[in-house]
Amino acid sequence: MRAMVYRGPYKIRVEEKDIPRIEHPNDAIVRVTLGAICGSDLHLYHGMMPDTRVGTTFGHEFIGVVDQVGPSVRNLVPGDRVMVPFNIYCGSCYFCARGLFSNCHNVNANATAVGAIYGYSHTSGGYDGGQSEYVRVPFADIGPTIIPDWMDDEDAVLLTDAVATGYFGAQLGDIVEGDTVVVLGAGPVGLFAAKSSWLMGAGRVIVIDHLEYRLEKARSFAHAETYNFAEYDDIVVQLKKITDHLGADVAIDAVGAEADGNLLQHVTSAKLKLQGGSPVALNWAIDSVRKGGTISVLGAYGPMFSAVKFGDAMNKGLTLRMNQAPVKRQWPRLFEHIQNGYLKPNDVVTHRIPLEHIAEGYHIFSAKLDGCIKPLILTAAA
Repeated sequence: MRAMVYRGPYKIRVEEKDIPRIEHPNDAIVRVTLGAICGSDLHLYHGMMPDTRVGTTFGHEFIGVVDQVGPSVRNLVPGDRVMVPFNIYCGSCYFCARGLFSNCHNVNANATAVGAIYGYSHTSGGYDGGQSEYVRVPFADIGPTIIPDWMDDEDAVLLTDAVATGYFGAQLGDIVEGDTVVVLGAGPVGLFAAKSSWLMGAGRVIVIDHLEYRLEKARSFAHAETYNFAEYDDIVVQLKKITDHLGADVAIDAVGAEADGNLLQHVTSAKLKLQGGSPVALNWAIDSVRKGGTISVLGAYGPMFSAVKFGDAMNKGLTLRMNQAPVKRQWPRLFEHIQNGYLKPNDVVTHRIPLEHIAEGYHIFSAKLDGCIKPLILTAAA
């Protein structure tokens, strides 16, 4: 098969790899029809995620058609059109039994916190991802779901991470009717978090970024109030001014750690850019939320030191909530929102790139060229 292959920081290729095989009776092999590049893939692309090994295939957002199933698989048959959550999980351990699918205890021998993720380095289990023509799907009776006949493929692939993660972030905010919600970051997850905040009763939604084309999308797609932090000496002061000097009720960090840059920038938080940010966005959230408020953290943070203003959070009586999204837990409600017309995920898609040109796709997405917000990957196997 043809697959995207990592060859080092900023170096990816499309190469021939063996089609994955059934390794366990509960496995399925899925022929990928549509994938995506996620903002968190850029951490891998830039060489910022530990133990990203040469030869790895990225991609944790994908849908496809079941090609083979192991002898123990009961819920799927070859030919089924399926969407696969980015979490790999067993469904039966202590954490899965409590709905913490992203913290599964049985799928990642390398981790003390996160479970396993497709195509996300050996710190996340070392599983190859879906930026390829075929992918092995463990625990095939647990994670994948047959795509409803009424659902568009592009909406389905976005539900495998970006939509579910944004929705989960709004859930973590414990939004009550009338709340003011600030979303830091206007990438796909931030856009979906902003949109979802309205669905949960927010009275005001504010999005912060520094790229005008993303702020425009926040206004048109998420109907949010927007501010470009590059236009202010201190965006926290501005946020206080527009919230009666109290601060927002809820802040959602949809940025995370630095997706590029060096270790010094991580440690010192010196690179003040929202697409990365060390813990800058998280510190802005701590400073801009009101006393007794809630912070929801969605951005990807790696296993490294971050100079977070934890003392300020404690003294303000803040509630901090965070995790990788347990994707499948969000799907029933999201299916309803999409079917009822309240949410159209593929409105954020800007680029559709053939697998053969994925290196160019990563460059466009990484460098924020051509108004790129969300690129999808079209596989030859489709």
